[in-house]
Amino acid sequence: MIYKKVITGSTSRLTMVDHTETYGRHHLDKFVQYINVDKCIDIGCGGGADLSIVKKYHNSAKLYGIDFGLWNNTKLQSLGVEPIALDIEKDKLPFEDDSIDIVIANQVFEHTKEIFWINHEIFRCLKQDGFLFLGVPNVLSLHNRILMLFGFHPTCNKSTSAHIRVFSKRDVKSFYKNIGNEFCTVEKIYGAQFYPFPKSIARLLANIFPNLAVSSFYVIRKKHQYKGEFLEWPKHASLETNYFIGSY
Repeated sequence: MIYKKVITGSTSRLTMVDHTETYGRHHLDKFVQYINVDKCIDIGCGGGADLSIVKKYHNSAKLYGIDFGLWNNTKLQSLGVEPIALDIEKDKLPFEDDSIDIVIANQVFEHTKEIFWINHEIFRCLKQDGFLFLGVPNVLSLHNRILMLFGFHPTCNKSTSAHIRVFSKRDVKSFYKNIGNEFCTVEKIYGAQFYPFPKSIARLLANIFPNLAVSSFYVIRKKHQYKGEFLEWPKHASLETNYFIGSY
């Protein structure tokens, strides 16, 4: 449990919020133990916390940690993870087509513009019946709805933060249905974290009201062959921005 001191003016109070709940790793833990994993990519792997969960159940799996720097190299290698530094918004993932069992992207997409290119590379690499485990902040969480009702900006997308995209359940489902209906399906949706409650209550509320939780998690299965649909969409959708779609 993490106790955070919040100071407002001359007063202070303690909130018992476990901020690691935002990453929903208990959902990843429950999911990954029931699937076959020979190769796993974690995009935005940090120190390898999510990959450690995969390793717990699939000790012989090949684990790859993708990030834009190599500052966690030693820690990742000690976990048996191969670190790879690249820019996911313009670089190809160094893997063959249809070669990866699960891609984890936990609290990463909100930092990116090039969502079409990133998804293209993910689904190019995934095997048929492989999975994308996607975790993103929920702009329609209960605390954000209350803040916006009173004219305050949602906490997950302030201009002074590193986040440049917002996500909600209906929008994420629409994105993958409109572009990927022929080759992927959203199979499960979970919620995690519930401000301002402590862990035990937050988990209960997030399970009952996942649409109001702070973070949302999506298990997306690649059900059929991917044919480049994520790169074709911005070409024909008349989107007035210069999305990167690679050289092919």
